[in-house]
Amino acid sequence: RLAAMGADHLINYKADESWGVTARRLTGGRGVDHVVEIGGAGTLTQSIAATRLQGNIALIGVLAGFAGNVPTAAIMAGNVRINGLTVGSRVQQIAMVRAIEANGIKPVIDRSFALNAIAAAFRHQASGAHFGKICLEW
Repeated sequence: RLAAMGADHLINYKADESWGVTARRLTGGRGVDHVVEIGGAGTLTQSIAATRLQGNIALIGVLAGFAGNVPTAAIMAGNVRINGLTVGSRVQQIAMVRAIEANGIKPVIDRSFALNAIAAAFRHQASGAHFGKICLEW
């Protein structure tokens, strides 16, 4: 599905334990400019391996663990910038939605749930069967 959406290269991180090295190879050894890191400590090493010299990693999640070894030497050697990001306020969310709409961005939505079905939405997320965003409507 990602290829149909225009992706030039695809890496299945579940099938490729060295996906950071693969990403670097796909960029001719340069590395990627930006990584959106959702795994946290469990995948940070691969994100660093994938990132170019003076590249950026946006740490937005901890799905693979809250704590772990941090490869400080690799961060320093690559002059990699890591920024921790959290969810914004309601006002910021409204501004983001307006920007998405104004710019014609079409997020991939897997499925929408009514707010009273939030438990089903979390079960769907935990199943890993989704492709795209899981939404709650109220």
